[in-house]
Amino acid sequence: MKNDKSFAIFSDGACRGNPGPGAWGMVGQDSSGAVLFKGSGVETNTTNNRMEMIGALEAMKSLKGHGINLSESKVFLYSDSKYVVDGMKSWVSGWKSRGWKKADKKTPENVDLWKELDTIANCFENIQYIWVKGHAGHPQNELCDQLANEALDDSGF
Repeated sequence: MKNDKSFAIFSDGACRGNPGPGAWGMVGQDSSGAVLFKGSGVETNTTNNRMEMIGALEAMKSLKGHGINLSESKVFLYSDSKYVVDGMKSWVSGWKSRGWKKADKKTPENVDLWKELDTIANCFENIQYIWVKGHAGHPQNELCDQLANEALDDSGF
């Protein structure tokens, strides 16, 4: 990140069984690398894709709620979920143009969360979605994974 108006948010999801109990973790940093926030949450019956999406959603919500001028900021969202990254970069605009339908006229899976992600993403003037390989030593991705798994452990899963 090149200037003091840049922020990075990181997210991950985990599931023990798919479907099964799941959790998400997220972290936000400013351009100096200082951690602005981190968090996690658990759902008792969910899927890995939903947890990946909720992690990204909660990271965006946390950054938005942090009092940052979103119209002047550049935001980078890092996720190890191609589902989230490809969805936000490529799929959502087409679904929206077809009334939240895929090309085959079926409703996308997890459309409730896609709509929420789209709504919050529209609050950001400049957001980029970046895929990182999971479980490959990326420090913030590993932290998000740790937060999600600790939340599952703490909840007895």
